[in-house]
Amino acid sequence: MGSRTLHLWALCEDVVVTTDDDGSVVLSSGRFGTERIEEPDRVVREMLRRMELGPVLPLNVEVAPGRPVPQTWVTGPVLPPPLARLSRMVIRTLGMDDLKGPLLSVTPVAYDATFVPEGVPAHPLRLPRDAHMARAPAGLVLASARAKHEVVLHRPEAAWVAATLAWPVTAETAAAALPLPHAVVHDVLGYLVAAGMAVPAEG
Repeated sequence: MGSRTLHLWALCEDVVVTTDDDGSVVLSSGRFGTERIEEPDRVVREMLRRMELGPVLPLNVEVAPGRPVPQTWVTGPVLPPPLARLSRMVIRTLGMDDLKGPLLSVTPVAYDATFVPEGVPAHPLRLPRDAHMARAPAGLVLASARAKHEVVLHRPEAAWVAATLAWPVTAETAAAALPLPHAVVHDVLGYLVAAGMAVPAEG
């Protein structure tokens, strides 16, 4: 099993990217309206082109043959400033370096959805009271009426981490209880916290 997590970005399936007459890039979504990026540079254009096709690891994107995306863009799960306001149109995927597919994906379901993983707090966490899981072709869907994102758990490893949240648990306790690298458990919990699927345990 791999031990390093990978942060990938993709545009939501209903987002269409076009170029306006003045050179601006326009992103249109049936659910989330439009966003315009004026005077986009080559990096922005190439990233959006790749993200429209599917999940992208920024480190693997070449702006031109032999010229990768600048290191300032390789920011893990945090979108760089030129794309930050597109958060409601971006699916975040957490993968691993074991070639077995993604662990989980986080999809925005609200216009004001923002996704900013800021680490995992030290206090106990648990699932929201109204959280529910449902089977889907891509795995298990974890959702809550209060959350602005829904999470698809693609692999058992991600489901194991989510299952620990049925009771109040700290990140350290969850990591000690699971047969997974601690860094992987922390990153999965970080995505769940940012998605509103891991909240402070009451009491």
